[in-house]
Amino acid sequence: MLIGSSLKMYFGRARTLEWTRAVAAICAEHPAVQGGLVEPFVIPTFPSIPEVVPIATHAGMLVGAQDLHWEDAGAFTGEVSAPELAEHGVALAEIGHAERRAMFGETDETVARKVAAALRHGIAPVLCIGEPDRGAPDAAAAACIRQLDASLALARGAGATGRLVVAYEPVWAIGAPEPAGDDHIRAVGAALRAHLADDPLDAQVIYGGSAGPGLLPRIADSVDGMFLGRFAHDPAAFGRILDEALALQETR
Repeated sequence: MLIGSSLKMYFGRARTLEWTRAVAAICAEHPAVQGGLVEPFVIPTFPSIPEVVPIATHAGMLVGAQDLHWEDAGAFTGEVSAPELAEHGVALAEIGHAERRAMFGETDETVARKVAAALRHGIAPVLCIGEPDRGAPDAAAAACIRQLDASLALARGAGATGRLVVAYEPVWAIGAPEPAGDDHIRAVGAALRAHLADDPLDAQVIYGGSAGPGLLPRIADSVDGMFLGRFAHDPAAFGRILDEALALQETR
């Protein structure tokens, strides 16, 4: 099970390190992590990555980046390449988040190029997909599968292998007071899992979109983890979700 958080641009350097140290201390002692049930992760801002990596990895946490460029090198001012991220020990790269699509003009084509670049360098894409408007689960699943296939087109065409994390985040649920409904998440999560069942990529499906404590036990049969946002800004909340994951294992 994969459980972690993107810190977006909420924290500066000092608070990022404070948060990472606190969560790492929880993970270093938590039986869900130390027993291999949960892989925790954190995705900080680019400047914090070099300092976050040794803190997080010592506790068994993966570290991600919030974006990357599709080229390996060149005159791309302000961008960061997959090879450089790999040099820093980055294991994951968040790609195609709804905010980047809406604010920075990302398209299925640019997302596909970034996914292919990440996989070329052994970085697992955290590929964000989600329907824009609230609707029926079957329509949402169909929209997400179209988006997923478009985002993987180049990687599949190149015969890419490796790990893929599909982050299902309904756009209408991002930043909302509550996540999508349990039945909605479970239906879309199950559809995405079924669609990826025979994919050569080692795929997991996690849920994001106002995800926090209390949700995992209700959706765990249809997803492989959770992508946490602001509800995990308190490290204790992260710990409670690890407790929930452990309790799920103990009741099975």
